[in-house]
Amino acid sequence: MDTTADLLVIGAGMAGLTAAARATSRGARVTVLEKGDAIGGSAQFAGYAWTAPTREMMAEINPHGDEALRNAVVDDFAAGLDWIRGRGVDCADGVPVLRYGIGHAFDTVQYLDACAREVRQGGGQVLTGVEVTGLITEGDAVVGAVVRLGDGITTRIEAPRVLLATGGFQADAALVEEHLHPNASRPPLRSNQHSDGGGLTLAQSVGAAVGPVDAGFYGHLIPSGLSFRDDGDFVGLSLYYSEHALLFNLDNRRFVDETQGDHLTAMALMEQPESRGLLVADARVYEDWICGSYVEGAVAVDKYTETARRGGRCGIAETLEELEYLPEDWGFDGAAIAAEIARVNAAGQKVLPPREYDFAPLDRGPYYVIETTPAVTFPLVGIRIDEHASVLRADGSAVPGLLAAGSDVGGVYRRAYAGGISAALVFGLRAGDAAAESAADAATAGGTR
Repeated sequence: MDTTADLLVIGAGMAGLTAAARATSRGARVTVLEKGDAIGGSAQFAGYAWTAPTREMMAEINPHGDEALRNAVVDDFAAGLDWIRGRGVDCADGVPVLRYGIGHAFDTVQYLDACAREVRQGGGQVLTGVEVTGLITEGDAVVGAVVRLGDGITTRIEAPRVLLATGGFQADAALVEEHLHPNASRPPLRSNQHSDGGGLTLAQSVGAAVGPVDAGFYGHLIPSGLSFRDDGDFVGLSLYYSEHALLFNLDNRRFVDETQGDHLTAMALMEQPESRGLLVADARVYEDWICGSYVEGAVAVDKYTETARRGGRCGIAETLEELEYLPEDWGFDGAAIAAEIARVNAAGQKVLPPREYDFAPLDRGPYYVIETTPAVTFPLVGIRIDEHASVLRADGSAVPGLLAAGSDVGGVYRRAYAGGISAALVFGLRAGDAAAESAADAATAGGTR
């Protein structure tokens, strides 16, 4: 096993393998370390790269995201798609995503395998089942990491550039509770099991800044009480249609503009009592949205029927008045909820301070009811970086030698979302470029690899 490299990548998901392949393509020697037994992370469950098509649209839907970071995602996205195609992976034509984005389907597993193969063919290594126990520093610079191999042997791998790309901290209950919301100590995990804050902990050990504190997370509503049996459930159980329905908390009150999208509604429900709500749709929503595809070309799943089949809390009321007979142990007042739906229907629009907004009434029985809770895919809180993927301290200075990308990073989105694969792709490429340039500069100056 090589114990030196130009770039040491911690995490073999979308961001890590993209950076590794990019640096390799530019002549750098790369070592990739993955905690799990296989490469891919949560990216292997994705199928689209998407984001906002313009800076203006990104600013409109993500006004509080770091301007330089959010612009980088938009500016470099097309080149990122070309990079994927350059690995022999087909990217489909763009289709609408969340009304404001454009997404391209591609085989993420094929892409990740191609990146790993490129690293190995370029003289690098991709190691799985490896735990990083600490970073190596010289002065204020990061120059490598201490790792424990699968056989229990501990060794040092030295590199002038280290990239943190471990996929976030959503698998660690304590970090989720600390950085997302106290209600969130054990939310359903809509991702791989290995993203438990390793990158965040390593970054903080060398003084990295973390934030923004209120950035939230990316996730979706799912039926409460149901467990994900496999990665297919990450889509199969997600109640994307909530933007066309009405959502009530345990106080029988609407608390969010549902039309913003299920990903933002999930974030809002996390902060409600018990992080539990009642999602109500009518026959029109059932026919047009519950049984339809969330993204053009994706497989359609009848989310209500699947919830009922799996034993989730759900039911059908032929009329609004029948909502009165919701089971008492659910904790909702069906009559109060029915009255609020009738009021919204009569008003002709949803009304939530500080504004009114268009809404198609829920006035066609039967009514489809699912008790729901948010599931977390990855946090939007994370390691602060600049637009070149360099890790920053609280004073804005860079930690020499340390990079971060993917879901380990915070600041790209702040209580908003416009694509995780796209951000991982863009900052993975930028991190790979930074490492390759550093290696080239060292070689020009007569340094050694």
